[in-house]
Amino acid sequence: MITIKEVTSKKDLKAFVKFPFSLYKDSKYWVPPIISQELKTFNKKLNPVFNDAEAILFLAYKDGEIVGRVAAILNWLEVKHQNIKKMRFGWFDFIDDLEVSKALLDKVESIGKQHDLDYIEGPVGFSNLDKVGVITEGYDEVAPMITWYNHPYYVKHYEAYGCQPEKHYLESKFPFANVKPETFAKAQELIKRRYQLRALKFTKTSEVMPYVDKMFDLFNESYASLSSFVAITDIQKAYFKKKFISFVNPEYIKFVVDKNDDLIGFAIVMPAFYKALQKANGRLLPFGFKHILNAKKNSKEVVFYLIGIHPEYQNKGVHAVIFNEYYNTFTEKGILTCYRTPELEDNYAIHQIWKHFDPIVYKRRKTFKKSL
Repeated sequence: MITIKEVTSKKDLKAFVKFPFSLYKDSKYWVPPIISQELKTFNKKLNPVFNDAEAILFLAYKDGEIVGRVAAILNWLEVKHQNIKKMRFGWFDFIDDLEVSKALLDKVESIGKQHDLDYIEGPVGFSNLDKVGVITEGYDEVAPMITWYNHPYYVKHYEAYGCQPEKHYLESKFPFANVKPETFAKAQELIKRRYQLRALKFTKTSEVMPYVDKMFDLFNESYASLSSFVAITDIQKAYFKKKFISFVNPEYIKFVVDKNDDLIGFAIVMPAFYKALQKANGRLLPFGFKHILNAKKNSKEVVFYLIGIHPEYQNKGVHAVIFNEYYNTFTEKGILTCYRTPELEDNYAIHQIWKHFDPIVYKRRKTFKKSL
């Protein structure tokens, strides 16, 4: 018999966060999150997303043992202001037992119906900066820290529940050796002169901070047209600034400004932390932080986390300026491999930007939807 229990205590929350550690203990492809960071994600006093969202967490038990979990998420900015009647769900993990996944999704459905919503969709997080999608191809590839990993049997559980594929995502990678500077070096000089642009270079995190709020504003503008986009609020900017920017080498943050010093393009690249996180196994102490700092300084693999161009400058080659800056930095750092975060399969504009580097799709993922 399956029993579903709502997470209401600190003990329950820790069990919720730690469940995947047992589910994936024998997987060499799963990358553990930092437990303390995951706990903070669901702390209503620390995560400002809860100003505009709710998360009801559930654990599934069988014979007294935890066998599954799910977060039912209501993003009120999306539901009330965008009139998108969507019941989100994420952090959805379970053993290969259809009764378990069904019992958890029944809870998600129930909450959606209580709020008169139209459908459920997942796995997704609170916003566009959270993890997204269930893997459908590429199970034998390590999941970067910015994505979820899942067992192959997950897909059949979505299908058995009557869910249909909703959004399709691609994850790509390419060796840095594929990057040929002649494809953008001359072009970026012309573009900088034509539009009176310049690239900003940073060596210290403190130099980046004055621009971060503007970067998130530009993120909101440049991604607004994508499906299910939810803008980042001012209070969330401060939270993400503290949570993410310190993990990024300042040399890996590239900004492009116009003649008035207004930000019109940006990109953030992160060192690949997956090996360090596997060694840390969820804990910063006593040695986890050391592994992460070592990866930040010495990793020869990088992940393109975000890239955005102001709508007025899109399709004008501004990305060439950004790529030229990264080419110089990556050459100096000896980077070997570049990864890209999940990108919507139908986001043809972004695929065009990367085509010169001959990326290979090494993983596919989807979100699943079911009408209520």
